Amino acid sequence: MKRLVCLIAAAAAALTAFSQNGHLPRLSPRPRTVEGVAAPVMTLNGTWTFRTETLPSAPIEVPGEWTMQGFEVGEGETAVYTRTFRLPDDWQGKRIKLRLDGVSSHAAVRINDRLVGEHEGSMAPFEFDITDAVEPGTNTLTVETQALTVGDRLSCLSQYAAHTVGGILRKATLFALPQTNIAATDLNTAIDRSGRHAVLEITTALENAPGQEATVEYRLKDAAGKTVAATRQKITGSHPATTRLTVRNAEFWNPESPYLYTLSTELRIDGGSVQTNEQRVGLRQVEVRGNRLLVNGRPVKLHGVNRHEVHPLRGRSLTPELCRRDAEIFKAGNCNYVRTSHYPPSEEFLDACDELGLFVESEAALCWMSHGSAPVWGKWDYRDERFLPYMLRANVDNILAGRRHPSVILWSLGNESYWSPLWQQVLDSVKKIDASRPYSFHDQCWGGYNNGGNRADLWNYHYPSIGSVAACDTMSRPVLFGEYAHLSCYNRTELVADPGIRAAFGTPLVQLYDTMYRHPGCLGGALWSGIDDTFHLPDGQIVGYGPWGPIDGWRREKPEYTAMKRAYSPFRIVEQKRTPEGIELTVENRYDFTGFDRVTIEAGEPGGTLRRISSRIPARGEGRIFIPAGEQQDIYLRVTGPQGYVCAEELFKAESEAAPASRPIEWTAEEAPDALTVRGTAGDGRRYTVVFSKITGLMTKAACDSTSLLLQGPAFSLVAMDADNGGKPNVANETYQNNLYPKKSYPYLVLFATAFRHERDAAGSVRVETELSYQDGDKGKIAYRFLPDGRIETTYEITSAKAADPRQYGLVMQLPRAMENLSWRRDAEFSVYPDDDIARPEGTARLNARKQYEAEAWREVPQGAWKDDANAMGSVDFRSTRTNILSAALADASGHGIVLHGDGRQALRCWLQDGRVQMLVADYNNGGSERFYSAPFTDGRIRIEKGDTLTGKLTFELR
Repeated sequence: MKRLVCLIAAAAAALTAFSQNGHLPRLSPRPRTVEGVAAPVMTLNGTWTFRTETLPSAPIEVPGEWTMQGFEVGEGETAVYTRTFRLPDDWQGKRIKLRLDGVSSHAAVRINDRLVGEHEGSMAPFEFDITDAVEPGTNTLTVETQALTVGDRLSCLSQYAAHTVGGILRKATLFALPQTNIAATDLNTAIDRSGRHAVLEITTALENAPGQEATVEYRLKDAAGKTVAATRQKITGSHPATTRLTVRNAEFWNPESPYLYTLSTELRIDGGSVQTNEQRVGLRQVEVRGNRLLVNGRPVKLHGVNRHEVHPLRGRSLTPELCRRDAEIFKAGNCNYVRTSHYPPSEEFLDACDELGLFVESEAALCWMSHGSAPVWGKWDYRDERFLPYMLRANVDNILAGRRHPSVILWSLGNESYWSPLWQQVLDSVKKIDASRPYSFHDQCWGGYNNGGNRADLWNYHYPSIGSVAACDTMSRPVLFGEYAHLSCYNRTELVADPGIRAAFGTPLVQLYDTMYRHPGCLGGALWSGIDDTFHLPDGQIVGYGPWGPIDGWRREKPEYTAMKRAYSPFRIVEQKRTPEGIELTVENRYDFTGFDRVTIEAGEPGGTLRRISSRIPARGEGRIFIPAGEQQDIYLRVTGPQGYVCAEELFKAESEAAPASRPIEWTAEEAPDALTVRGTAGDGRRYTVVFSKITGLMTKAACDSTSLLLQGPAFSLVAMDADNGGKPNVANETYQNNLYPKKSYPYLVLFATAFRHERDAAGSVRVETELSYQDGDKGKIAYRFLPDGRIETTYEITSAKAADPRQYGLVMQLPRAMENLSWRRDAEFSVYPDDDIARPEGTARLNARKQYEAEAWREVPQGAWKDDANAMGSVDFRSTRTNILSAALADASGHGIVLHGDGRQALRCWLQDGRVQMLVADYNNGGSERFYSAPFTDGRIRIEKGDTLTGKLTFELR
């Protein structure tokens, strides 16, 4: 504690001058050309030398985390990065700038042993002028870095990642500028009343401006390279100067049509060109009116995700390719918005969002100030003014890094913190830097928890229930659900056992987002979260909060991605009706800017040629679409947005498929003192044998000829809601796989059968009835009917002796290990799924169990789809619960096995346990025990009280 207080005092002294004198840190636009210089920009990425007081010199890759590369650096210890670079001959006489795009969390930079500057804070770019320190030829660059400093504590960067996040995390760049150079170019767009024309306001500041006039020429080109506006401006001195370009019949930037112009800025001294810059420009205007957020004069609804920068092997240091890939994945998932939790994003990610079309809420690196999740606030005072310089610098860094990007429409001051006068000072200060975008602050805008009454431009609420959405319309500002619909994550052992829980995310998400969409005061929200937050450390640990993303760390889609894409689809079918002539659809267009005349709607028989369907439903409008089709014709519908992304798919089936055919079997029964044997002979000559224990009342054997089909069951089983989260309620600083083993489930233990009887009726059915007494005092009745058509009907009635919170209950059968092949057909929630989605309406899966002692295979880059990952219980695809089962089969390689006849209301779950394949047919099933869920995700959860009676039915065949 004493050391941290000292750190505050020391670093705050350096920051206070900045906060008091109002001078902004400089972040120069990198030049395209500089007079007399062949290549004005040089990358410093690559192999550096790394050492500490306790570690000898060794190579390290920049950018990259030191922890993820196998280096351990203690708190308070300095890690020294060193490399040399050769100053190009044609850089002589120029101003030399060094830019580091992110160092965690304190950097002292030296050139040739001369200190050129220091920076405190993580995940934001900063720049130093090193002109006076460089020498002709070879120079030595040293970056002395510490992690776990005050900037790290205030951002919770390392705590959040459950390991020390230290090092040069983002790119390092050198560039040369002329002595008089462009220090900053800031843009702002205003749209005229007609909504057709734009005024681009350009503010430029020069460094080392000469006494004589300098001229800056601006040229705005459209996407085809044609100049659409141009002007020139004379600037004297270093005071910023503003000019305006009028763009007539402008193309405006929005996420559905992310049109980018190119602005060329040329600095001329004494008539000669000394520097040119280029930047992409999106013309768009953002404003708050009442409780609406408007972009280009239109209200928008944000639907997206939170995004941490994460990769299992790289940690919080990503490649440009990964940054772009993330933007592509979320765009293809029908997102229009990303919140950059909980620090500014990389330049490469923002470039991708500009180009692809994603709104961005860029968040300053401040997290949990006076929040229970950050233990340091048990000792620190969030109102201490010594924190103000850090809070201000984190926000200024965020703004300087992102303000040239049209995708950035919101600035977030910080995450899940308590409002104080310090935050008010920060807000007042940053609004002087950028007043063109609204500011958010992530606390709770209603209720008593973390509600300090912030004064930002938006209200915010995390983890609303569906019943609270209507309250948004009563609020004075737009309400943003900055985090909502938390994916299953903390029910860790439950998830490892049954990944099918993830498929339960879809229907409630659609319900919740539909409600958000219909309330104008709700600005929208960001799912928590976007990507699984797990880190495969070199020492063998897998740490992090865990698998809370619609995609995993390897960027593979999970079931929640399908759900997200469905919920966020701009093509929303409100009503459908089948007629002899075709299919009539009532459809909402949920685009904010795009009419369906710019969307490609196609329909036809599955696998056949699709025919274009025309529609002119306007943005935010509703209308009808007719698809010609015969009454017995299946129709596939595909909707492709203006950027080429498939945003909706539907399959309209003419009629449901028939249940699998049964086979007549003649059943007989033979009784012995301790057993009952039921024998069956099928028409094809196969002989079936089923043995009951008269002691337990359960089947102990089922066989087809000499092939074993069943070892025990059907027996009643209740799978409880899972309070075991694999460690502690908060996994930060815990090993992710800590005590994390698949949760086993067993049938109720029968003490003895209190009654056992059987009969064969005149129709040829054999009926077996048992009354059972269980170890925990429960009482039960299970009845079996062997029907002449080959089916076996099993019903149960269990009276509970105790209260329980079930996740599933039903009848479970234990089968031989050879039953490795699962197939199913179900009444799915959605009509179209990806072929590798575990929730697909029909499919096959193989057991493919493998021994694995962690939550996921450590440092093993997967080669297949997410569904093909496996542990000792089987593959994800095999061991996942599937709901609304119509039929299923579990068979060995020869086709022998169990065939299930479902009623479309039961759930099926299969897994390997104790050398046997378990087959649970659940009459009750819910979406799991995730504690951050709220309604409608919790709808359907029940509590069993003492004395309650549970009933159900299982129908199956032996094959």
